Amino acid sequence: MVRMEGLLFLGVFACLAGITVIFYIAVRQRNAPAVVNTAVSFLLVFIPVLVDVLAHWFYGVRVGLTPELPLWIAVTGLFHSYGMLGPYDEISWWDHLTHTLSAALVAALLYAGVIVALEYAPVSAGNSLIWTTVVLVTLLSGVYWELIELLAREFGRKFDLPPVLDHYGRRDTVLDLFFDVVGAVLVLVTDLRLFVPMAEVSPETTVAVLVVVLGGLVVGSLVISLIVVVEQAESKTQTHSGRFD
Repeated sequence: MVRMEGLLFLGVFACLAGITVIFYIAVRQRNAPAVVNTAVSFLLVFIPVLVDVLAHWFYGVRVGLTPELPLWIAVTGLFHSYGMLGPYDEISWWDHLTHTLSAALVAALLYAGVIVALEYAPVSAGNSLIWTTVVLVTLLSGVYWELIELLAREFGRKFDLPPVLDHYGRRDTVLDLFFDVVGAVLVLVTDLRLFVPMAEVSPETTVAVLVVVLGGLVVGSLVISLIVVVEQAESKTQTHSGRFD
């Protein structure tokens, strides 16, 4: 068991090394979007560790962190970072791969949280409710991400800067959401309960996190949608006024 954990952590460090190399290449190429995305991918790997440290510091409890979570984040970040150097544009299935990986991670965390939350719920729930909840919330997170891409594109146009994230149109959005669902279904079909022990450390906290995440996705999606609509309207107004000048 100890040896396996050591190998998993070694995998995390290997992915971080790969992301660091990609960051260096992006800087050399003056590829600002790749630099930003690679830096964020690197930092995200440490979020679970930071949460575990803060939970122990403030509440005296451990999150039950396992190396699988940072490894999954690191692998996903590595593929995404490398994609920013060209594969997203040159390899048709690269975007599908990264969406499936990231959505599966979201779904695995949701699956664990929903299982634990329903165990302590006053009413019983079957697998159909769990599956529906995981798929719908994973899909909602995918919609949220697509809206962020749209927002990045609009701000890039407004300030004449290269967008940090690329948005390739409606067809690409539909495909992205489809593979988000594929990632969620893979987790459910395989009954992947990898993160259940983490969720069981504090069921009350797990329920609270689920509520905050769901609320954040709903409110965030509405706010970003409003901003994108306003930006697009302003852009069209400026375009029309430019034609008449």
